[in-house]
Amino acid sequence: MIHTTSILKIVKGIPSTLDDYLAVEEPLEIRLRFGKGLQRQERSLSVTMRTPGDDKVLVAGFLYTEGIIDDFKKVQTIRHCTNVAKPEEEGNVILVEISPEVAIDFDKLNRHFYTTSSCGVCGKSSIEAIVAQSCPILNQNQPIVPFSIIHDLPDILLKKQDLFDNTGGIHAAALFDSLGNVLLVKEDIGRHNAVDKVIGAALYQKLFPLDSYILLVSGRAGFELVQKSIKAGIPIMAAVGAPSSLAVSLAREFGLTLIGFLKKERLNIYAGKKRIAV
Repeated sequence: MIHTTSILKIVKGIPSTLDDYLAVEEPLEIRLRFGKGLQRQERSLSVTMRTPGDDKVLVAGFLYTEGIIDDFKKVQTIRHCTNVAKPEEEGNVILVEISPEVAIDFDKLNRHFYTTSSCGVCGKSSIEAIVAQSCPILNQNQPIVPFSIIHDLPDILLKKQDLFDNTGGIHAAALFDSLGNVLLVKEDIGRHNAVDKVIGAALYQKLFPLDSYILLVSGRAGFELVQKSIKAGIPIMAAVGAPSSLAVSLAREFGLTLIGFLKKERLNIYAGKKRIAV
């Protein structure tokens, strides 16, 4: 989603007035309805700042990568709320109906998130909340991907970044198969949201398990993105930018192949080098 605004642009001291394009940023409140029978209740889980569009897949990916659900079949519906109290909430509140048999410990969730978790790991309420929970140890023997395929992925992603072309202020994530074919591309003002949108779309399209795929992110490889990749069972994660020290440690602990500074003729492999054939 793009917003148009009038700006004053100065080039070599010469001012001119023109229209510019901005990536839209709005809050999305996620509400859960859960419990059995008369005990069923609705509560607000989190608020994230996102670029509107693909809200349902964003929420699905968020619930999965944060460990709130471990099976997409446990979600009955994901829909925008129509009975919002304020005009600014229109289109910005989403309700998730969880199957009655799923036990939701909201006290634990409150320790996991601040009520207004707007920037991923920054909104977590404790150090314990960011430690990977129930993440799988990834299979070290698959997939094996040639360097010649890996180094082409950023160019493929860039050609599909429509919002970035228009605004320059957006992150992207993409899911590729081991032959370098792009399956999903999602953009968002939040890098963690872009990844959640990809994983959520994979849930909706029934692409799981993701143990033969590659996740590419347009920026840096931070801890939370690595954790989301591992949680989703994606064995290879590549980033155009740099990884953090904690991201590298987590990748090595759980067997993720982590690539940074991916460009046409070069890359750095920080963990899981066995999966990349040179």
